[in-house]
Amino acid sequence: MEYHKLGDKPCSSHLFFAILLVFVFIASFADAAIHFHQFVIEAKPVKRLCRTHSTITVNGQFPGPTLEVRDGDTLVITAINRARYNVTLHWHGVRQLRNPWADGPEYVTQCPIQPGRSYTYRFTIQNQEGTLWWHAHSRWLRATVYGALIIYPGMGRPYPFLMPKKEIPILLGEWWDRNPMDVLRLALFTGAAPNVSDAFTINGQPGDLYRCSSKETAVFPVEAGETILLRIINSALNQELFFGLANHKLTVVAVDASYTKPFTTNVIMIAPGQTTDVLITADQQPARYYMAAHAYNTANAPFDNTTTTAILEYKSAPCSAKKGQPLKPIFPQLPGFNDTATATAFTAQLRSPYKADVPMKIDESLLFTVGLGLINCTNPNSPRCQGPNGTRFAASINNVSFVFPRRNSLMQAYYQGQPGIFTTDFPPVPPIQFDYTGNVSRGLWQPVKATKLFKLRYRSQVQIVFQDTSIVTVEDHPMHLHGYEFYVIGSGFGNFNPRTDPAKFNLIDPPRRNTIGTPPGGWVAIRFEADNPGIWLLHCHIDTHLPWGLAMAFLVENGVGELQTVQPPPLDLPQC
Repeated sequence: MEYHKLGDKPCSSHLFFAILLVFVFIASFADAAIHFHQFVIEAKPVKRLCRTHSTITVNGQFPGPTLEVRDGDTLVITAINRARYNVTLHWHGVRQLRNPWADGPEYVTQCPIQPGRSYTYRFTIQNQEGTLWWHAHSRWLRATVYGALIIYPGMGRPYPFLMPKKEIPILLGEWWDRNPMDVLRLALFTGAAPNVSDAFTINGQPGDLYRCSSKETAVFPVEAGETILLRIINSALNQELFFGLANHKLTVVAVDASYTKPFTTNVIMIAPGQTTDVLITADQQPARYYMAAHAYNTANAPFDNTTTTAILEYKSAPCSAKKGQPLKPIFPQLPGFNDTATATAFTAQLRSPYKADVPMKIDESLLFTVGLGLINCTNPNSPRCQGPNGTRFAASINNVSFVFPRRNSLMQAYYQGQPGIFTTDFPPVPPIQFDYTGNVSRGLWQPVKATKLFKLRYRSQVQIVFQDTSIVTVEDHPMHLHGYEFYVIGSGFGNFNPRTDPAKFNLIDPPRRNTIGTPPGGWVAIRFEADNPGIWLLHCHIDTHLPWGLAMAFLVENGVGELQTVQPPPLDLPQC
């Protein structure tokens, strides 16, 4: 994908510059485009690891189509469901201002699109630019139903960094050598953890280190000396990943479609749901270099310990002496699977490039414990109780294991005034205080199942501290908040101390994100202003944990007037 040429030289005349600004402002509306797409969701044969599977795809593509727009553009995407499963689509990181109907999580903002039906998502990009992505938000369909969503700056606005010669989306994925929906179905029946994936992928291909895969390994040709923007997306279902490129420095310039102060690193850690933009310069000896990704594993649990690769190939790279074969690529040095020190050092370097507009007068200060749990069984020997010691796995926030409704979506029930679908008594702090990261009493391991929401007044200023727990195991939980971006103001290990830890908060230039991980056995603090009315899901982006209940939702009330009120639902909104 070639870069888009953006930006013009500034004028010297102040008057002319002021007039130009007026025209640019007017032109920004005139230049805003409407992009129409049709996404046909259907099973197609896809061969990986020597076997062909009937795989759910979009328009026959795996990964799905890349969407390219500019800030201010509108997308009109008709999703046609020709698969045998219910499906919804989520536009990960898009603010969806006043428009929860286009957000996509099933049974939260819409009922799913049933087989044979369709639904048109209509939304406008407002004051966002960078790398986002889209994916199915129905059970485990997003294992193969996903793609990049690239938002270029508005016309006449350049990037705030060196213009790259080309741009390459890098979608990191996870592949099962079986139907992912069957993997999930078995786990939900037995109550045990699902089988781990059989491969990781880069742009849908496992790479040279897997069986029957080397012929399709992704190869990216580059000219010596050119600068390339890699738009890296972790679209894996369940795994944080380390990513590196042999012999090349990575200059981080953005995360989650928000620019950062540039910094250089050899490796990035990227959690499911997150995006990271890096600049690389082809300044090494002309050759072939592997980019590679493998697991960053923080839980005491099985994980996929394989490594996916793609190849950065200098066009001037020499061939080997053997019959003109290309040279064997050089391999990068990746951290160990459990290298929390490297992961922590990476995230600690992220900063906004300017003084951030961090909420300072906090109206709602929330402490959310996030972690796993176990449901006790009356018959531990049952085939439905195959978790640890005859239990079933669960997960919760503040001991509430979230139950998705089935009779109606939360947003439709709220808009229609339908009672009995949810309550608004989600606890703002853990119901019982305990040593969250210590040796937790087994009496605290079983959460309560419920559909509880937390109500926020429009424009209230919110602080959330996500506190990991050691129940079952500590773990990095990548928490994603729909409909919002937030500032990550602090993190640490152990239990959050409300008396001493706030003094360490970064309220000057914290990074802005839509997905943030809890340090394993630690905490992370975020702030945002509740300026987007509607019901918005907050959940762990490890998809094993979502059906176990590691989620909740905010009900943000309307403000005053039309511009602070949820817009009416579209006529074709699916019904349950």
